[in-house]
Amino acid sequence: MRIGIIGAGNIGGNCAQRFIVSGKHEVKLSFSRDPANLTELARELGDRASVGTPLEAVRFGEVVVLSVPWDAIPEALRQAGSLAGKIVIDTTNQFGSRALPPKGQTAAAFNVARMPGARYTKSFNTLTAHFQRETADRPRDQKVVQWICGDDADAKRVVAELIADAGYVPVDLGGTKSCQAMEAPRRKGAVYGEEYRAADAAAVVASLREGRPIPPLPTYV
Repeated sequence: MRIGIIGAGNIGGNCAQRFIVSGKHEVKLSFSRDPANLTELARELGDRASVGTPLEAVRFGEVVVLSVPWDAIPEALRQAGSLAGKIVIDTTNQFGSRALPPKGQTAAAFNVARMPGARYTKSFNTLTAHFQRETADRPRDQKVVQWICGDDADAKRVVAELIADAGYVPVDLGGTKSCQAMEAPRRKGAVYGEEYRAADAAAVVASLREGRPIPPLPTYV
């Protein structure tokens, strides 16, 4: 699969690396304050990686990963052009100073409105880039969960396959209007910032769907 990466920093760069390592995908890297960083990352990733503009990344990708700082989203989207019809994986969190979601609206729902026509999903946003890197090659029973939200079931299915290819366990947390638990900040009753494995994820999903508090945080040896 061809994947365009808009913002190949910590999270976006790790996504690119994990997709390449799977041996199944190609990536086009874009949007950096220092273009030399993109060129160096592409060199490290090998012949399945290339560099372009955000617009070129969108045209290249069957899937587009948006992984930029919150305040940079408007400029990244301006450079990307239309995302209509594209499966988008939004890894962003609302740590910013402008264009913040109003109280009661999820960051996912807010961003959906900024990407008209996109087949929007949110994932890869709950764990630090360092933790994602160091856990991606774990044995099957120790793999960590990457939560997904979105309103397009087929798009989420594609993203779930990419998550599995990257070395994680995909778990669907529902739609964009009700995914507060996977969004910043880290807090009691949320999965954001916390490690989960597959064995503990089903109880979280069931609790949220039934409007109950999620179970106490699991501890892993």
